[in-house]
Amino acid sequence: MDYNQELLFTPEGVRDIYGDDCAKRLVVQENLHQIMKLYGFKDIETPTFEFFDIFNKQRGSVASSEMYKFFDRNNNTLVLRPDMTPSIARSVAKYYKEEDLQIRLCYVGNTFVNSSSYQGRLKEVCQIGAELINDSSSDADGEMIALTIECLQKAGLTEFQVDIGHADFFLGLVEEAGLKEGEINELKMLLENRNMFGVEDFLENKQIDETLKELFVKLPELIGNEEDFAYVRSMTNNERVLNAVSRLETLNSILKTYGLSDYATFDFSMLSHYNYYTGVIFKAYTYGTGEPVATGGRYNNLVEQFGKKASAIGVAIVLDQLMIALSRQKIETEVEDDTVLILYHSKNRKTAIYLGNHYREKGISIRLMRKDIAHGMEDYVRYGKKNRVKEILYIENEESIHVHSLEKNTEKVVSCKELCE
Repeated sequence: MDYNQELLFTPEGVRDIYGDDCAKRLVVQENLHQIMKLYGFKDIETPTFEFFDIFNKQRGSVASSEMYKFFDRNNNTLVLRPDMTPSIARSVAKYYKEEDLQIRLCYVGNTFVNSSSYQGRLKEVCQIGAELINDSSSDADGEMIALTIECLQKAGLTEFQVDIGHADFFLGLVEEAGLKEGEINELKMLLENRNMFGVEDFLENKQIDETLKELFVKLPELIGNEEDFAYVRSMTNNERVLNAVSRLETLNSILKTYGLSDYATFDFSMLSHYNYYTGVIFKAYTYGTGEPVATGGRYNNLVEQFGKKASAIGVAIVLDQLMIALSRQKIETEVEDDTVLILYHSKNRKTAIYLGNHYREKGISIRLMRKDIAHGMEDYVRYGKKNRVKEILYIENEESIHVHSLEKNTEKVVSCKELCE
């Protein structure tokens, strides 16, 4: 392969999106954005790169080794944002410092994580998200999950599930068990991998109450029905855990009020990749992709790290995973064939430009193309069908304009005056 051919390829973990794929993606993106606007969220844009400390370990974001880092001319360490939430938190602390009532912000942006490559995982992904700040209520939790469900429905999904957990559930149990940091990380890994035999082995020789050991092993089996909530209450007196159970029960009731509880399940063993989550956490799954199509949770302490005390909850819908799921489930995203191709010879240029301006003023997409003698009409029809052209106007002169409808496969001859009436 020569050097010029090598330049046609993208680096590992990134890709080009073009043609129909890009058109469908933009339709889905706009549909999700419209739902967020209907819920009262206003747009915000943050920089693609920021200072490293915005995302450092203390913030609970991505590990330093997984960030794309570089330096500015003043030798400051900068990173491509690996996560949108800390950027939003910084912005809220800066621009909404005195606001103590609800702040609703939504965004569309790419994140960059330099993770180890496996199974074709992308290192640049597009997220469409919403952040609800200055509201610590369970109603805010319920609304954000309802928003997530409505967005996925609007995208076209019919079979999906939102798994809901609570950060304090695991944190309260390891607190009660008296585990050290290294032990907590080991137990986390076992639970994330659903390795319950490993969990049993891990707990076997630990000086932990037998009731608590049983609860750890049972976590993945608990799905949040009334019996499960009662069972957890009977197995622990830890205040953090009991408060988490009460919050999830309330949330379940709120989702029933929305009429969306069928899309929700409760996962007492759910863990989050980000350490800044402090309350309800959730992930949305559908078939056709092994990764969640949406993730979210409550982060009541993150904004305070930037100087403003504020509770918050957010969701990020991963557009790349959502599009994969839609494709594999053969769910079609409708993209309108709304372009008109005006085909002309140089002697008819004036008429072509006049018609083009006339249609554009009406909001109709127009492609002007001077006819090449090397191509017959069948070539332009084939080109039109490939590029979502609904109609070809072939100008012979002002009185003879051939209108080829690619939608209806019909043809008629009209004058320029008739077209502009």
